[in-house]
Amino acid sequence: MGHLVRSALIVLVVLAGVAFDPLHPVPSLPFALVLGLQLLHCLTPWRNRWTLAAQVLLLPWAGPGAAGMVAASALLITRGAVRWILFATVTVVAALLAPATPFEIALAMLNAGAQGLVLFGVTRLGDTRAAVQATRAELAARSVEAERARAAGDLETAVGAALSTIIALAGRGGTVRIAEVSRSAAATARAVPLTSARPVPEPDLPPRLAVPIFVAVHVGFVVTGLIYLAGRPAPSLLLAVILGLHLVHGLPRQAGSPPRRVPWAAVALLPATAAALLYPGQPYPHVAGFAAAAFLIAGRAWWPVVAMVLLATPGVLAVRGYAAAENVFWTFNTIAVAVMFAGLAAQTALVLDARDARQALAAIAAANERRRISRDVHDLLGYGLSAITVKAELADRLASEAAREQLDDIAGIARQSLASLRAIPADPDLRLSLTAELESARSLLEAAGIRTDVRRTSGRDDALLAIVVREAVTNVLRHSTATHCLIQITPDGLVIANDGARAARGSGSGTANLTARVTAAGGTLNIGGDLGEYRLSVLYPAVLDRDADSVEPVSCV
Repeated sequence: MGHLVRSALIVLVVLAGVAFDPLHPVPSLPFALVLGLQLLHCLTPWRNRWTLAAQVLLLPWAGPGAAGMVAASALLITRGAVRWILFATVTVVAALLAPATPFEIALAMLNAGAQGLVLFGVTRLGDTRAAVQATRAELAARSVEAERARAAGDLETAVGAALSTIIALAGRGGTVRIAEVSRSAAATARAVPLTSARPVPEPDLPPRLAVPIFVAVHVGFVVTGLIYLAGRPAPSLLLAVILGLHLVHGLPRQAGSPPRRVPWAAVALLPATAAALLYPGQPYPHVAGFAAAAFLIAGRAWWPVVAMVLLATPGVLAVRGYAAAENVFWTFNTIAVAVMFAGLAAQTALVLDARDARQALAAIAAANERRRISRDVHDLLGYGLSAITVKAELADRLASEAAREQLDDIAGIARQSLASLRAIPADPDLRLSLTAELESARSLLEAAGIRTDVRRTSGRDDALLAIVVREAVTNVLRHSTATHCLIQITPDGLVIANDGARAARGSGSGTANLTARVTAAGGTLNIGGDLGEYRLSVLYPAVLDRDADSVEPVSCV
């Protein structure tokens, strides 16, 4: 909300610089009506061709000072070639309403065109920033979908083909080859989801006209200044230097590009502006606003310099004998130029900041999804591939009939793993059956020659505990020389203990994944043991108010 208020304040300040005339502080009724409609066009979505038509009809009575607002409305409300034809028409009308001297005609057209472009720019940038904010979640969702699609394709290529090969080998009895393929697939599966997808493409969010508007307004000032200077070389060169420095300094910067707002460009404007104000014979105060704008763009630390420029301009003009009314006119002109150009730069910066924030949010969402997929691949596929390896090695040592039974189990596990593989990217809430996992764990451990004791004093069928059982059993198979394993499910959670522990506790990503899952659910996971015993326990949310020691002690027999 703070940024939206800031955007609206920028538009209001720029509009005040466009609409306020210090020599005629009380506007005429037609001018006030045009201004009121402009407030609707710039600050609300209530803009349509009827309100634009009302402004156009009021313009001859409102005077040339209202032409900039009508020009901005033409750009905001109409589309395509019509907008530019109407914009050009309004600037011509402004010239017709002005006194008939070349400079005053050029000045009227410049003011109408420049004010219209700047008002259009700051309003559209404000609209764009609001749209960026509103679609932050949309880009994050699209990034997550892209991550899922990429992971699904990679997993299907890397692991799906391997599982299909295992199913085929199980039918032919290729136990040695099955073990090789399953080990390779397990290593590949752990790596695939960790690679990052390309960022989701999105359109360039700041309006494409932001830079052309900025350049066009500078060119307009140059042309009008040259007309005013009647081709005098030294002042013309000074004007070109000032506007060139400001253009380099103030151009909107795209994210990731080198900063354009380098201090030297703003600082170089100070002596150039001083030369314009102190120029022999006649000062040129209409360029002082560019120096003020440059330091407004540079940041709050430079605001004292802005104040110095704004105070120095009327002071120098008073010393040089300018009448009070003329002094007021040029001082306000300085302020208006500073406000217009700083406002356009500020709105562009706000949009770029919002875009960066939206892209960062999308990147975080994609990274979280990537971690989620990686964790599920480890927890859900790692078990199946380990089981396949164990059963393939066992089948290689058994007689033909017993080996055939193990091969049938391998084919079943491979089919189940293939289904899990295709569900992982699409379903973050993939649920497992604790009952099925306990039966599978008993079968797998006993097939590996590990005596297994499953005790269950709770009827809860919990997917999280099923995942813990799956990962713990995988660790028993990979990292121990166990001869006995106890799995106990209680109302408090679970305990899994085995003998023959040989691996460093907490190694690899499996334990970290389990800790993250259990902690996210509000539980606690503890790992301990000594003298070759390995113990994993989980306390679940329903009993977190109890002491951890309330879990029934379990030991390996």
